[in-house]
This record gives sequence, structure tokens and C-alpha cells, in this order.
Amino acid sequence: MPITVRLGESIEKRLDDLARLTGRTKTYYVRQALEEKLDELEDLYIAEHRIEKPKGERWSLDQLERGDDLEG
Repeated sequence: MPITVRLGESIEKRLDDLARLTGRTKTYYVRQALEEKLDELEDLYIAEHRIEKPKGERWSLDQLERGDDLEG
């Protein structure tokens, strides 16, 4: 599904320069940047969600470091 993104002039220039320097398309770099940032955002929001709405038992750092049998 196509989307439209408006970029500021400085970002557009940097993207143009990078594409010209490397011979790759601007689309390639936009896609790469989005994929990397989406990975970070997914990790962040999943972690926040789990903190706000935990499921199951929670363990302390001490328990984890001691290697307590946390599953049984």
C-alpha cells in the first residue's frame, strides 16, 4: 500500500546526497530506515505494554541472577 511522506528540506537533501553517492534509490534508504526504527518501536511499545499489563508471575533481578527455578 503506497504512502506519502513529507520530508523537511535538510532531510530531503541528505537523502538525495546519500542516494547519489551510493547509487541506491531514496526509496531503498527510506525503507531501510523505517524497518530499523520499527524494530525499535515495536520492542519499546511491547515492553511498555507488558509493564503496564503484566501477565503471570514477575521475578526480581536477585531471583534471576541467582538462577532460581522460576518455572516451577
